[in-house]
Amino acid sequence: MPDEELVELKFRLYDGTDIGPNQYSAASTVAMLKDRIVSEWPRDKKIIPRTASDVKLICAGKILENSKTVAQCRAPFDELPGEVIIMHVVVQPLATKLKAEKKVDELPRKTFCGCSIL
Repeated sequence: MPDEELVELKFRLYDGTDIGPNQYSAASTVAMLKDRIVSEWPRDKKIIPRTASDVKLICAGKILENSKTVAQCRAPFDELPGEVIIMHVVVQPLATKLKAEKKVDELPRKTFCGCSIL
């Protein structure tokens, strides 16, 4: 049985601090990475995700889908041996999402040429 391929990842938080680097299996899913990020999140931060759904991972300018594996998310230039792949972490708690949606819905609507405009 061949050795499992490991990938070294570092997660960059909103304030520039990092979680990692740590080695992960190339078969690990993005959802698994998010769970690990939430469990290892520094508790001294102002913004703390409560669940993995509060977290978005961005690598090479793309938001990663939960069902994708690390191997599927890697960009071709990430193939350099010994390199650490940096994934950016964006936290948007559900409460913030709901407040933002509510604010848009509460904006007064103006009518222009019979069309409703925000």
